[in-house]
Amino acid sequence: MQNSRSAAALISIAFIAFGAGMASGQAYPNKPIRIVTAAAGGNNDVSARIIAQGISGPLGQPMIVDNRPNGVIPGEIVSRAAPDGYTLLVYNNGFWLGPLLLKSPYDPVRDFLPVALTDSTPSIIVVHPSLAANSIKDLIALARSKPGELNYATTGGGSSSYLAGELFKSLAGVNIVNISYKGVGLALTDLIAGRVQLMIPPSTATAPHVKSGKLRALAVTSVEPSPFYPGLPTAAAAGLPGYEMVSRTGVFAPAKTPALIIKRLNQELVRFLQGAEAKQKFLNVGVETVGSSPDEFAAIIKSEISLFSKVIRDTRIKPE
Repeated sequence: MQNSRSAAALISIAFIAFGAGMASGQAYPNKPIRIVTAAAGGNNDVSARIIAQGISGPLGQPMIVDNRPNGVIPGEIVSRAAPDGYTLLVYNNGFWLGPLLLKSPYDPVRDFLPVALTDSTPSIIVVHPSLAANSIKDLIALARSKPGELNYATTGGGSSSYLAGELFKSLAGVNIVNISYKGVGLALTDLIAGRVQLMIPPSTATAPHVKSGKLRALAVTSVEPSPFYPGLPTAAAAGLPGYEMVSRTGVFAPAKTPALIIKRLNQELVRFLQGAEAKQKFLNVGVETVGSSPDEFAAIIKSEISLFSKVIRDTRIKPE
């Protein structure tokens, strides 16, 4: 009888300990975590890899970066994953703005939970060095003189580079042609080779090529000049009033993921992003760390969707 009572007591203690662990989030994670993101080489991929390296140690589990083609595929995979914290999405605002222009198998608000806004970076308007344009005003004048002859590279309809290009077309009153690629690496390869003339990607992708002289930077797309590109004007100040496109990247989990898991992930992300190591790693690729709460991130998403919905209506950008 004594042994039976002792055994029952031990079992009870075990269940209590297990429950306490679940309540505190300590039971998560107990297996590798997959981070789904866009094609290799772009800002989404860079952010995903820095994040994976930075928080896998504190979480006690490896984080595996799963690169997929740009567009709706990464979001579709995560939207269909189990809401258990073991499949996450790292993507920039093309993820929540893309569905405004592109048919999507998911709703970025309804089908996901924001975990944290991790980083932000302006885009850079870059051209092939052979193009007769040394400024935004030159580029606009050239495009107006050759309607339909200049091509701009994007990573697909609904992507941030596509939205940036379409906004440029509308505000500048020019006709330039979108050439879509499956990834930023392929797009930049053709831009460097001169097969397309310009692109407006996040600065993470273009910085090395601008520094090496393979591409010419004309302007940054933020409201204020970028500390990463001293002397480079903003597009708005250089001849395109009202132009702004900042790439913001964050981590998402499938809808219905337990709040304790979201909290644990957010805590580790914010702790890492506020540290000197993370700041330096992102700084090296021209990106500023953020580290928001889930609610702050959700508010930013809501605000951008509202803003760009109006921009799309006002500028008559047509969905693909």
